[in-house]
Amino acid sequence: MSTFSAKPAEVTKKWVVIDAKGLVVGRLATLVAMRLRGKHLPTYTPHVDCGDNVIIVNAAHVVLTGRKRDQKTYYKHTGFIGGIKERTAKQILEGRFPERVVEKAIERMIPRGPLGRMQMGNLRVYPGADHPHEAQSPEKVDIASLNRKNTRAA
Repeated sequence: MSTFSAKPAEVTKKWVVIDAKGLVVGRLATLVAMRLRGKHLPTYTPHVDCGDNVIIVNAAHVVLTGRKRDQKTYYKHTGFIGGIKERTAKQILEGRFPERVVEKAIERMIPRGPLGRMQMGNLRVYPGADHPHEAQSPEKVDIASLNRKNTRAA
């Protein structure tokens, strides 16, 4: 008996949709990162993109526990000397692109490198309830019912 190793041609990708309304960001991100990498499958192979295509809707309505909404800081650098900028999670969630909080949380749980970038390409995050991927007939995944700690009141 030998160890199974999936080939890229053998991989079948599913489409799943997740409603993020009222879900805790970190708990959502861990489950989505696991699905993007394919670690939920018995045929998981570390060097092959065998994860699912994940659609997240209502990303603007996620919940941060504790005082993270006011205290969690996101940094970026402009490339110029002294050009470090910071924004709180509250500013991002109330701003123009609130889905970036969820995207960054998931991105930081995926390995860096070419395979990680390919796996992040299988993620689509939308701030509202609608998405343009109905033709793929995605399967709905209810993360709130997996554990009572996955959801919180806003």
